[in-house]
Amino acid sequence: MSCPDKPGQLINWFLCSLCVPRVRKLWSSRRPRTRRNLLLGTACAIYLGFLVSQVGRASVQHARPAGKGPHRSRAATEAPFPEIPLDGTLAPPESQGNGTTLQPNVVYITLRSKRSKPANIRGTVKPKRRKKYAVASRVPGPEALVGPSLRPQVAARAMDSEVPGHIPGGNLAKAGERPWRWIQGPGARGGGADVQLPPAEESNIRIYSESAPSWLSKEDIGQMRLLANGAVAGLQPAQSRSGARLLVLEGTTRPSVPACGPSPCGLLKQSLDMSEVFAFHLDRILGLNRTLPSVSRKSEFIQDGRPCPFILWDPSLSPTNNETHSSVKLTWGTYQQLLKQKCWQNGRVPKPEWGCTEIHHHEWSKMALFDFLLQIYNRLDTNCCGFRPRKEDTCVQSGRSSKCDNQDTVVLAHIVQRKQDPRHLVFIDNKGFFDRSEDNLNFKLLEGIREFPESAVSVLKSQHLRQKLLQSLFLDKVYWESQGGRQGIEKLIDVIEQRAKILLTYINAHGAKVLPMNE
Repeated sequence: MSCPDKPGQLINWFLCSLCVPRVRKLWSSRRPRTRRNLLLGTACAIYLGFLVSQVGRASVQHARPAGKGPHRSRAATEAPFPEIPLDGTLAPPESQGNGTTLQPNVVYITLRSKRSKPANIRGTVKPKRRKKYAVASRVPGPEALVGPSLRPQVAARAMDSEVPGHIPGGNLAKAGERPWRWIQGPGARGGGADVQLPPAEESNIRIYSESAPSWLSKEDIGQMRLLANGAVAGLQPAQSRSGARLLVLEGTTRPSVPACGPSPCGLLKQSLDMSEVFAFHLDRILGLNRTLPSVSRKSEFIQDGRPCPFILWDPSLSPTNNETHSSVKLTWGTYQQLLKQKCWQNGRVPKPEWGCTEIHHHEWSKMALFDFLLQIYNRLDTNCCGFRPRKEDTCVQSGRSSKCDNQDTVVLAHIVQRKQDPRHLVFIDNKGFFDRSEDNLNFKLLEGIREFPESAVSVLKSQHLRQKLLQSLFLDKVYWESQGGRQGIEKLIDVIEQRAKILLTYINAHGAKVLPMNE
């Protein structure tokens, strides 16, 4: 039996030595059990029970390993399985004296796999912003609070209450803020009711990063916002076979009669032409800059309410022919001759007998590359002679698909220039087709092309085409949602990427040159 080494234990043992004999004497003697004896016996019994509980707790504490003390290392505390090395390796089995080996204890841990998520594209994640509302009561009349800073301190000032951090005296100029004032506002309620200012309407062109993508200029962003959010001031008839409408938008100047010219206008096409929006963003990413700004918009002029492409109307375009919608009349045979002459290349003035137009030679290379990626046939192959058309294609419905015997006489369409810039083309009517299989691609669009623009080819080789298209198309909220979000957009990009690989293979196989075309 060990001797107690603490003062508290000495006291307990002393009291126990006094209580135990007395209890035994009380219960074993024949004396009458008076009230005093009963009280003393009960007290001693309670104290004995307390001692037994203390002894049990002390035994449990001594049974714990010494490592549980306050000076235990942090690594030993955090390691859930100390017998397993943290580097992922298992030690060899330990050998015993009798020749047998002791097999190690192996613990199998099953980890739940993380769900794969698509990578976040820069500028496509909306930042969290605090909603700043002004809540004021006891307002003298139906008025709304308007000012640069709508904070709770300002609202509390209207209620003549004291708030920590509030600037007394009403001198906001000392704090670096502009003064605010009370004005009559629509929808405001007075007479003790709360006033809540609704947030401004969000634009359909969303830019969540500090700046827009580098391939879109400030003019592009401004025109996209005008097309997406501008109020319609009037309707002007347009000469179009597809039933497009020319809408007059409200600009900075408001003439008495809304008309295109003094006011900005946009061409509202049918919902089947939504690839025009994709074509605009692809054109800017490839560095061609030949299409007009286009967005997707829901209009009250469409009965079913589906979004439609809305394309900026440019009054600087040269007048076009009603049949071919071209400012220059060309046939397929004449076009092939122009490609051989390389008109206006390297600043060389063409001779009159070459039959050159004012269009620069590099413009045809840009058009061919652009049309091949989107499989646009209504410019260079109006009769659909380079692929197997479907019944719903325009060339089949008009009966031109059967006229492919003499292709040199086929007239090109939608070849348009600007009045002040006849050297460069403007790509209009850019309806592409994403459902055309790889074995039915129209390689006739690349016939006669021996040079391709370096800016576009470098983007196709850089493996960043998908990321740029996602980032660019995300700006157009209506188009993004109409295509089924990111999942639907990814399917369209899959088609373009596969065609880009085929085009690069074609360039290498035919020995075509890749030249800078930023004249």
